[in-house]
Amino acid sequence: MFFIYDIRMFDIFKTAQLTPDLLRSFVVAADTGSFTRTAGLVHKTQAAVSMQIKKLEEDLQCLLFKRDGRGVTLTVEGEILYRYSSKILKLHDEALTAVSAPTLHGKIRLGAPDDYAMKHLPGILREFAVNHPQVQIDVFCDDTPTLSKMLKNGQLDLVIATDKVKTKYSAPLELTWILPQRMDPSEVEELPLALFHPVCCYRENGLKALNKIGRKYRIAYGSPSLAGLLAAVQGGLAIAVVTKDTTANGCRHAIPSDGLPPIESIYIDLRFQPGIRSEVISVFGGFIAKGLGIVI
Repeated sequence: MFFIYDIRMFDIFKTAQLTPDLLRSFVVAADTGSFTRTAGLVHKTQAAVSMQIKKLEEDLQCLLFKRDGRGVTLTVEGEILYRYSSKILKLHDEALTAVSAPTLHGKIRLGAPDDYAMKHLPGILREFAVNHPQVQIDVFCDDTPTLSKMLKNGQLDLVIATDKVKTKYSAPLELTWILPQRMDPSEVEELPLALFHPVCCYRENGLKALNKIGRKYRIAYGSPSLAGLLAAVQGGLAIAVVTKDTTANGCRHAIPSDGLPPIESIYIDLRFQPGIRSEVISVFGGFIAKGLGIVI
């Protein structure tokens, strides 16, 4: 019986090191389709994430991602590595949990607007669960005014919210216009807008910017959710106000030649129940603050 080996495989075995740190960045990049969003979720710079992916591709001698202007998608080889990476990370995390004797228990009631929940919570919840698997977390999604009222009434333990001004635990969020890929706003006499419902910082700051330059507009679509607004933009029907890290297929951010005014930044903040916090709430709040770039 004879065995034929590809000499390249020996080179790969010598050089490739599939460490959990590398694989975690790879998996998050595949899940988000963006190195920029991955950087925030794994707490690294975008350059560091790009270098990690480049190292993986060089070590494995294949391309793992297809890159284009909208983000990244997995190649065939990337899909294969993704399946194995998920299994490796699951076993890695289970092993750490098995020997670390987690001590935190309890239940946490977290409130967050749905767009913040989709963007920020996956990585935060994943990291917290690895370290404290015995804690139950219930997530409630609604707009900031509703969640603030629930927090005040004792129905929530902490809330991720939006504010027009800097608060005790907050970080700035830059806003921009998102519009259909082929729309030229300079050729539209009355801008069709897709906006969050009233009492929303995104809405207020967007309208304030348009009013300041005397730009004509009409509110064509309203929704309490980001998905609802982006549906109108992706359909080529309106433009909307979003954070600069928000992207969508068939859409683009405004450029100077569009003639749209800059929008004043807002703040994402973390709010707790008044009084003494339990250990589990304090620890979880620390994980959220770290994920959002908030100093606590």
